[in-house]
Amino acid sequence: MWVTTALLLGVGCLGLTSFTSGLTNTQDFRGAVESVQGQQLIAKAFPAGSNAPTDVVVRNVAALPAAARAVGAVPGVAGVGAVERGEPGARFSVILKPDPYSTEAENLIPRLRAAAHAASPTALVGGPTAQQKDYDVAAARDNRLIVPIVLLVVFLILVLLLRAVTLPLLLIATVILSFGAALGISAVIFTHVFGYPGETSTLPLLAFIFLVALGVDYNIFLMARTREETLRHGARHGMLRGLAVTGGVITSAGIVLAGTFTMLATLPLKTLTELGFTIAFGVLLDTFVVRSVLVPALVFDVGARVWWPSELARRRHASQPADIMSAREPVPELPERVR
Repeated sequence: MWVTTALLLGVGCLGLTSFTSGLTNTQDFRGAVESVQGQQLIAKAFPAGSNAPTDVVVRNVAALPAAARAVGAVPGVAGVGAVERGEPGARFSVILKPDPYSTEAENLIPRLRAAAHAASPTALVGGPTAQQKDYDVAAARDNRLIVPIVLLVVFLILVLLLRAVTLPLLLIATVILSFGAALGISAVIFTHVFGYPGETSTLPLLAFIFLVALGVDYNIFLMARTREETLRHGARHGMLRGLAVTGGVITSAGIVLAGTFTMLATLPLKTLTELGFTIAFGVLLDTFVVRSVLVPALVFDVGARVWWPSELARRRHASQPADIMSAREPVPELPERVR
């Protein structure tokens, strides 16, 4: 069961190849809005970047002509605006040919900065397009930094709570697999079913935080009770009892949370629709597949070794599957007069 479930979740993770952070501000609205219509109207008669020009600030006034020529020669630049002098330095605007909120325009920002820095090392490139580019770069850096930290903190909490190392490692692996499958399947649905041009750059991190937090909660509910039952009834029967006692609570909580996050999909922004759908789908996947099938099957197969290096892993009865009927209290013999 755990091999089959893990393989299916792995197939879901392949959907991550469809993930692209190409959802721009003008594409974020699900319906028609006047700001987007105005941008499209401007693009028909003027360069698309006229609505939101990129600003270049040159502190060294002597390098201003060279900076303007270098930036204007970058492919994708429609023209350079008038120079405004101030204290200190000067500023001029750059009109881009593509939509200033598109991915194509964002990819021009590193080239503009390289050209400006070649003429004046202290030059700065700003404006709406540069801000969006820096936002995406920061989001990618946060994904690389925050995700490992969260996993480490979660692992330490599980080790302290469950007093084991093997089981927390297995639980962390199931959380990562569940998150990858939820995000991958959601990306496929957004691209090929909803027809969205891409996903927001913050979706992976926000979905990860929510799904890991909820998944760890369910892990704690399930395995904390399983540990108590294992102390009395052994590893296999302890897992059965833990699953039976907490299954209803976990399932009910998962359905309620999924319904709550689904409400985000009714809002007019695609960003919130993607976030709500991903979290709702991930919660249901974690509730009905990971916590109900994958984790119990792993514990059944690994046995008492999941509790290593605690004493529970070395107990004789912990490694022997207990019969369900043998764990019940013996029925006392009725007195003669009652019989």
